[in-house]
Amino acid sequence: MENPPQTTVTAIGWKKSCLWALLAVACFHAAYTSIKYPAAGLLIFGYAFGLVKLCEQGSVRRAFYSGLVTAYLCYAPQALFLWNIFSVASVVLWLVLAFWVGLFTALVCGCIRRWGRARAAWLIPVLWTGIEYFRSELYYLKFSWLNIGYAMPAWANGFGVFHIGMYGVGFIVLGMAAVLFTANWKTVAMFYSGFILIFGLWSAITFYERPAPLLKIVGVQLEFPSPGILPKILTHALGKNTNAQIFVLSEYTLDGGVPDALKDWCRTNSKYLVVGGKDVVTNDVYYNIAFVVGTNGYIVFKQAKSVPIQFFHDGLPAPRQEIWNSPWGKIGICICYDLSYTRVTDELLRQGAQLIICPTMDVADWGRHQHELHGRVAPVRAAEYGVPIFRLASSGISQAVTGGGYVVAQTKLFASADILSAQLRLPSCGSLPLDRTVAPVCTGITGLVLVWLLFLTWREKHPVKTESSRFI
Repeated sequence: MENPPQTTVTAIGWKKSCLWALLAVACFHAAYTSIKYPAAGLLIFGYAFGLVKLCEQGSVRRAFYSGLVTAYLCYAPQALFLWNIFSVASVVLWLVLAFWVGLFTALVCGCIRRWGRARAAWLIPVLWTGIEYFRSELYYLKFSWLNIGYAMPAWANGFGVFHIGMYGVGFIVLGMAAVLFTANWKTVAMFYSGFILIFGLWSAITFYERPAPLLKIVGVQLEFPSPGILPKILTHALGKNTNAQIFVLSEYTLDGGVPDALKDWCRTNSKYLVVGGKDVVTNDVYYNIAFVVGTNGYIVFKQAKSVPIQFFHDGLPAPRQEIWNSPWGKIGICICYDLSYTRVTDELLRQGAQLIICPTMDVADWGRHQHELHGRVAPVRAAEYGVPIFRLASSGISQAVTGGGYVVAQTKLFASADILSAQLRLPSCGSLPLDRTVAPVCTGITGLVLVWLLFLTWREKHPVKTESSRFI
């Protein structure tokens, strides 16, 4: 049996490879270090195009290592805060992050060599989205930070009523890179133009908003406070915001359940309180939980953390997710890292959440850049769903975000006892962006492409002998 023919591809040399890698790394860092200038996030397109050009290598193995090294130079400096947490083990975690980009460049290279540039171009955004969704949401070391959607300005994930979603943004950016990469401009450009049009129309049809009255929420930024001072601090915050209805304290504010002093404070002042603590099961086994204390001093709702941080003693995963049916509407509560996972927050929207409150623990020792990277999550998530988010962190950056993804109030970095207050309007409902359907499909297609390429490679190395060839 003859080996399947492979398309002749002109491979780029090591000098051009270095230039394209340099473009990708420079654009990635420029997009992710521009906190004060969100529009600079559009430079992430240079990162995407540089990676696509790196796929034109003489071998799949070389493409893999080119993508791996480039991604490592992107991820390691941005995730340097992991060194403060995991020390030497962070080197392995950076490699794990970079591996997925190496897999992308290897797969695209294999497709180019097998089917040619024009046909492979159609698969480029699909493969990227499939791999990005898998590494962000589906396996044990899932980590959604540092993807294209978070680099872009938050409004790019929403466009008003056009809710694209962060994986959809990555799909479009890589689709644009594919248009530039392939010689068949017209066909690919028409396809992605049609896709974006359908994307926008679908989002516009499935999302609508009927404004409700404003809800005043207040949070106080504290890191590992003494429980005894909490009523006094809350009274101080109340004095500056007498019309506030809900008060919020961060994740792990309490080292156990809600003390009577806080329950009495809620009863005396007729206010609701959302506070992070522990719901102890036995000994050192517990749920990392957010308690909601009502105006009568009783706990009226509680929600455990769905995704405890890997390698941390962060409690048991939540057995279920529920919505707090508050006097103002349906409020979803997720804790810290949960907000980074769409598979967690999507469930809150399916249950009708009109607002998300997120008690968060960002330890000051983790550094400024970790806080800034974490601060990118809430605006993107709010823009995706069209619902406001109130995120109260321990040492910053705490944020109040509108349903359009705009930060209307935030605290200072590392500022202890800093008060966050905002009036947020609850829409009648939010919506799930289309990429929540597209991304899993892309992951499935990526898996099929990977298996098929491996099979073709195996068949070439183990050709089937015909009857006539046995006698030669």
